[in-house]
Amino acid sequence: MNVCSDTKASMARKTGSHADITGPAIRAAALRLFARSGYAAVSMRQIAAEVGVRAGALYLYTPDKQTLLFDLMHDHMTALLAAWEAVEKGTTPEAHLQAFVTFHIDFHIDRPDAVFLAYMELRNLTPENFAVVEGLRRQYENQLQSILALGQKTGAFEIDDVRVTTMALIAMLAGIHVWYRDEGRLSRDRIQTIYRELVRRTVSL
Repeated sequence: MNVCSDTKASMARKTGSHADITGPAIRAAALRLFARSGYAAVSMRQIAAEVGVRAGALYLYTPDKQTLLFDLMHDHMTALLAAWEAVEKGTTPEAHLQAFVTFHIDFHIDRPDAVFLAYMELRNLTPENFAVVEGLRRQYENQLQSILALGQKTGAFEIDDVRVTTMALIAMLAGIHVWYRDEGRLSRDRIQTIYRELVRRTVSL
């Protein structure tokens, strides 16, 4: 009886351990393929081949390709918001804005595939999934908008339209993952300094 129980427990541990490996591998493969070829061009069979499992095995981990895309985008946005929440932001609007620029660059440079999906594959989400991800995007944009609004209110920033300035700054920061390379001409610290100065000039008196 004890041997049988031990065997079942061992099998459960192996199954769980296998799931802990295969599930993340499927997500990582889907992320690479979606970013490289585009969501519409990638099949579940291709994702399975990338991982080295049968196509049918994917459905043990995700019900369909749409759910896989949504989960990748949702997890990216929730991780972004959680990471920003943990940042030391300073006590003034100026310090807060500088912290946002530094954080945005650091977070996005290290996740080029996830950022590509977050910006380029929204159109492939179902309306329901789009609403959720767009809501998370708006939460992140609102973090910057709140900084700018406070700076405008206190006289620290000179801004004609807070929302327009928010979207302009997000657009300026958003593309850095496309062209920046750590082995390139400028260090990450230098890039952050340049961007902080660009942003400061945009909102300065």
